[in-house]
Formats: sequence, C-alpha cells, structure tokens
Amino acid sequence: MKIGVKQLVEQATSEITTLSVEEAQVAQKEDRAVLVDIRDIRELDREGRVPGAVHAPRGMLEFWVDPESPYHRDVFAQSDKTYIFFCAAAWRSALATKALQDMGMENVAHIEGGFSGWRDHGAPIEIREKKTS
Repeated sequence: MKIGVKQLVEQATSEITTLSVEEAQVAQKEDRAVLVDIRDIRELDREGRVPGAVHAPRGMLEFWVDPESPYHRDVFAQSDKTYIFFCAAAWRSALATKALQDMGMENVAHIEGGFSGWRDHGAPIEIREKKTS
C-alpha cells in the first residue's frame, strides 16, 4: 500500500509531542529548550528568523544530531534541554521530530503551525536587511 506525505505527517504527529507557540516561548525563555529551525536558508532570509533559534537544515539534521557522525554539532549535546523543531508549516518538523525520536532522542518536540504559527501568533521575528550591491 502506498502512503502519501499527508499520512506520514499525521502518523508522525500522533507519535510525537506538539507544543503551542506559547509553550515553546516559555520553554525558550526559561532556558529549558533549544529552538531549532529546519527550514532552508532561503526561507529564513525571505520570511525571517526566530530570535535565538539554531538553524539546522532538514537535510543535515540527523547527521548533526548523531554523536557518531563526522558532521555532529555540539549544540545537539545538551541533554538537559528539550529540542523544539519547526519548519514553515509543521510538516517537515513533524517528520524530523519523529526521525530523531526513532534515533533515541527523548527530549524532542515540534511547534504547532511551525514558523507560520509563530509569526501569526505575533511572536518575535528577526528580519535580516538585504544587502545591496
């Protein structure tokens, strides 16, 4: 049986923790969490960034998280923090959170509505000025 992306996201969402924008903001403010933006760099430049969030492109995420990987990043070695992932609309972050949970990470969640939900809630966003030549 063939399964589509919508079904994959629904399945992942049923097996992971989803936080509201408010819950993610509180966790970040209380220094209990690391917010991780998995959008493409062009999305960050075009739409803006969440202040204090770490950028980890979706295509490299599992490699950056795995301590056995030659691409491992130390930011993912904070066992006392919850890693809260987000993308544009919470589809990629649902799949990413599920993949990391499958890799053995227990302290993972994602933000309901993704960056769009964050922005629409009125949470802070940083927009980088475009360089002029």
